[in-house]
Amino acid sequence: MSLAGGAHRDMCAALFISGGLIMKKPLLKKLKKYVPLYILALPSILYLIVNNYLPMCGLVLAFKQYSFAKGIVDSPWNGIKNFTFLFGSKWAGIMFRNTICYNIVFLVLNTIVAIIIAILLGEVRKERRKKFYQTVILVPYLMSTVLVGYLVFAFFSGSNGFVNKSILEPLGREAVSWYTKKEAWPFILVVVQLWRSFGFQSIVYYATIIGFDKSLYEAAAIDGATAGQQIRRITLPLLRPTVIILTIMGLGRMFNSDFGLFYQVPQNSGMLYEVTTTIDTFVYRTLMLDHDIGRSMAAGFLQSILGFIVVMLANTAVRKIDKDSAMF
Repeated sequence: MSLAGGAHRDMCAALFISGGLIMKKPLLKKLKKYVPLYILALPSILYLIVNNYLPMCGLVLAFKQYSFAKGIVDSPWNGIKNFTFLFGSKWAGIMFRNTICYNIVFLVLNTIVAIIIAILLGEVRKERRKKFYQTVILVPYLMSTVLVGYLVFAFFSGSNGFVNKSILEPLGREAVSWYTKKEAWPFILVVVQLWRSFGFQSIVYYATIIGFDKSLYEAAAIDGATAGQQIRRITLPLLRPTVIILTIMGLGRMFNSDFGLFYQVPQNSGMLYEVTTTIDTFVYRTLMLDHDIGRSMAAGFLQSILGFIVVMLANTAVRKIDKDSAMF
């Protein structure tokens, strides 16, 4: 019995080993198959690690009174004092209001305009025209913010701007010093941001639309549905998961702002601070005056934490309403 039992155990072990080898072969084939993709992704992964994860070690500065002479390690701890300057300043309410309100307006308008443009792109039949339109709407997104600032200045310069010289003067109106008129800049900034950013989101929505089952539209057309009815009953419902994901991602940046848009485009005009001061521009100006790296680090850390909380709350709400549309 002992000899039979030993043979049985040896047979089981042999089968286990051979089974493991059989299981490993498909795994090795898959790895070999995707090696080129891993190699292509390697630069992006390295960039992500170097640019996004390694700097996280510097978060310790948010809780220190940083001294250039003592360095990161020997600089004294100061608890949460670096965070209090964001709330103790007279600009606290203004910068939080501007940051949140602008981002809400940007998110809503960008989504609406991007969906409209994506649907219009889907209606273009000629490939050359379609590629031309895609290129044109992406150009503003790829432009430097500095260049955008100069373009805006060419329009609204008080002395020889296009608006004053080519529109107001022929109408017999007096020239306007736009860089001192804070009432106009919320609209200017919204238009500039919309012009710059809708193209990228349009391409994302368009890429989603071209993946829809065409038979749904053919069946709807046979049943007599108009183009508007097809958009309302087929396209928009199928776009909902993409809209939700991009909206959640946009909510994650609710406490961040485009520094170039609010600093470079208004030319850092002091007369416009009430409508152009956001968390990012306020921290930059404070850093340039006080050279306090700890405060700037605390502001960035706070923005990340608040953005993370907003994303989690939004995703939780989506999961309760439609679990399949949630990000995680």
